[in-house]
Amino acid sequence: MKNKSVVAEATQMCAVDYAFKRIGGKYKARILWYLNMKKVLRYGELTRTLPDITTKMLTQTLRELEDDNLIVRKMYYEVPPKVEYSLTETAHELIPFIAHLHNWGKKQIEKESLTNRIHPDERALAVCQTECD
Repeated sequence: MKNKSVVAEATQMCAVDYAFKRIGGKYKARILWYLNMKKVLRYGELTRTLPDITTKMLTQTLRELEDDNLIVRKMYYEVPPKVEYSLTETAHELIPFIAHLHNWGKKQIEKESLTNRIHPDERALAVCQTECD
């Protein structure tokens, strides 16, 4: 359960700010998107799915998503340890919005590719289209 200062902060901020604090950043929406597609992913699968993320950043991001009740971390006590991540019902409510962002991003990449205005660094992001679909 969240402490009183977090609840007080949430009641005083804009709803858009609140939402983006929960899903903003480079990796959170991508993790939610991939978990939605695969239903359950283990830590190693997430590292392969997000090759540009460091171990420290992935661990921190997963903890934040869990603290915000967007993912469930299920640990199996076996050797070697096994941990699985899946979406909560709250996160499932976000998926249509992330899908909308996905579709918008795809259209923008296509437009920019057609006009040759896409930055070389963004070409790598375009490759994720096949993984995201």
